[in-house]
Amino acid sequence: MEIRKEKFGLSYVALLCLWTFACGLLSPKGVNFEVLALMGIKSFLVDPRGVLDNWDDDAVDPCSWNLVTCSNDGLVISLRAPSQNLSGILAPSIGNLTNLQLLLLQNNNISGNIPSELGRPPKLHILDVSNFSGQIPTTLSLLESLQYLRLNNNSLSGTIPSSLANMAQLTFLDLSFNNLSSQIPGLLAKSFNIVGNPLICAAGAEQVCSRTRPMSMSISFNNSQISQPSGRPKSQKIDLAFGSSLGCICLLVFGFGLFLWSRQRHNQQIYFNVNEQHREEVCLGNCTRFHFKELQVATNNFSSKKLVRKGGFGKVYKGYLQDGTVVAVKRLKDRNEIGGEIQFQKEVEMISLSGHRISFGFMDFV
Repeated sequence: MEIRKEKFGLSYVALLCLWTFACGLLSPKGVNFEVLALMGIKSFLVDPRGVLDNWDDDAVDPCSWNLVTCSNDGLVISLRAPSQNLSGILAPSIGNLTNLQLLLLQNNNISGNIPSELGRPPKLHILDVSNFSGQIPTTLSLLESLQYLRLNNNSLSGTIPSSLANMAQLTFLDLSFNNLSSQIPGLLAKSFNIVGNPLICAAGAEQVCSRTRPMSMSISFNNSQISQPSGRPKSQKIDLAFGSSLGCICLLVFGFGLFLWSRQRHNQQIYFNVNEQHREEVCLGNCTRFHFKELQVATNNFSSKKLVRKGGFGKVYKGYLQDGTVVAVKRLKDRNEIGGEIQFQKEVEMISLSGHRISFGFMDFV
């Protein structure tokens, strides 16, 4: 009894954890928080190409939306929207995507300040935005997992926050071609680039405004080829579905072919059910074995109307099989006399003079 209670208690705790996790993603109105966050982002953007048309605030989750990638747990981990001709501003609700690992918004017309809420997603690894103005928010230094930060080709002004310069985990930092002003900070990033900021990097001082060191292979600087975080890409899902469908079709075709082959072979091999004690092998030319019931039907149960000839060893009947084949059947009086078989062959030859192609066999049932 105590063991059952313990198992029940563990099951209850597991269900409670799952329920808490599921409710944690829902608002008091039962709407997914990530759906609300993305719809907030959409409401501040202008989308002339309609790339965000399938973003729906009534959706259970956003995992099937364009530009959005989810983990295996159904959490948003990637928002990829480079070069989509989007304009407007980036909504503060971007900070509510707490599981976000990658954000690419470069080469659009999104303007305004970089929202300070962008420093809230604790798992953000890669951030690439362009065409923004204002100052670099100091909250970006709170991104403890950030390894790749690209803020080039913006209209950013002010100084580089010292907290950002001291981010030791940062592998690549690109602040080039902005309007930043201050002395060159002691950046800890393995590779950085701040050229194109006239107030920092004067003419001839470009060498001290950039540094390149070997970086981790997990980060690619080609934005179109940055490795996708955890979660199965849509192309792999399509390939998997196509391979599974093709395999099922091949199995069906193979099974159907095997069925037709066995059916054809069965139709070609019709055997006469003889007594187990009778093992005599007789070769009489065009000889075929038939089931007894099949010959009964062909001769109308050995009707006298089907009788063609009487011999010294038995009677010969003429019949028609279901496929139209004409058969001659002889019921032997004595199955141990081989002479009856020779006589039957002669009788069949006489019957076949009428022009029919006749198959013949023996019946040793008296």
